[in-house]
Amino acid sequence: MKKPLTFFPGIVLFIALLIPLGLSAQSENMHTFDILEKKIDDLLWYEKVGDVAWIDKVYLAGPPRWKEANPTGQGAGNPVKFWTYVFIPKDVDPSKKYPLIVMPHGGVHSNHSTYYAHIIRELMAQQYIVVAAEYRGSTGYGRAMYENIDYGGLENADVKVSRDYMVENYDIVDNKRIGLMGWSHGGMITLMNLFEYPDAYTCGYAGVPVSNLIARLGYKGESYTRLFSASYHIGKTPADNVEEYKRRSPAYQAHKLTKPLLIYTNTNDEDVNVLEVEHMIQALKAENKKFEYKIFENIPGGHSFDRMDHKEATDIRFTVYQFLAKHLNPPKPFKNAKEMRKAAYRF
Repeated sequence: MKKPLTFFPGIVLFIALLIPLGLSAQSENMHTFDILEKKIDDLLWYEKVGDVAWIDKVYLAGPPRWKEANPTGQGAGNPVKFWTYVFIPKDVDPSKKYPLIVMPHGGVHSNHSTYYAHIIRELMAQQYIVVAAEYRGSTGYGRAMYENIDYGGLENADVKVSRDYMVENYDIVDNKRIGLMGWSHGGMITLMNLFEYPDAYTCGYAGVPVSNLIARLGYKGESYTRLFSASYHIGKTPADNVEEYKRRSPAYQAHKLTKPLLIYTNTNDEDVNVLEVEHMIQALKAENKKFEYKIFENIPGGHSFDRMDHKEATDIRFTVYQFLAKHLNPPKPFKNAKEMRKAAYRF
């Protein structure tokens, strides 16, 4: 006899609300849809990694907005509140200490979703603790959070706040073994955190990192530029204020690197053009910085090449874990890529 079809709690409500929303990309409808999508995906975390991880979501506060819409209004100058995911391996020993991975998500406006489920499983298997901030500008939390965006600015402080929260509240976190791991915008935040808070981290991996906002807006379309020149965000284009965009671009901060860093990029990246990452690499070399990097040639997946599920991607990801293990010494490092794949996919 076939088992009856079951739904996660909230799915039926989502479907019921979908039609009146009309999937409009305008105004509050877009944000309402994002909130529903986020709540559903939060449930999926328990399905996808709940067998190997204790999962929590905590409410934190970062610095006040970089630019207040009404500087004298009620609440102006208050800290920005945001949610943060915590993943802890179920097989940890509470009497011991474990390395921490700080994982900032990508996207101009996006969030930490189950897109990363297999990667979280891989990290849990090595007994890393993971914290993933839904920093200002993240989607799934309404319009106000969306418009709190500070790309290349105080979002970096939010990620640092999530790191500090773990150190201050979890005795099982080793504050001398803390790494960063992010892709795209998350790779950019990895770089900026290493540059701005070197004493807080041991090492970092930056995958296909956004590195030069001036160049990026030059090859992206007008709609992309509007995300940055919006009145609630930077408010100006690079042509209007080039120094502000340089301040937010890792390639212009290369002189600050003091910790081990690995950078990967891909020549067929359809999102972050390889020229940006090449500029980052050249800037670090010009400053005589010691770091590791590799420019991959046309790996399937383009921008997502080492986050894909095909064998080539998982083999590449294994080399990222080798780099992290060298500096963070996890209790159960993978011996080979096959062992890693079994941890992520069960077979």
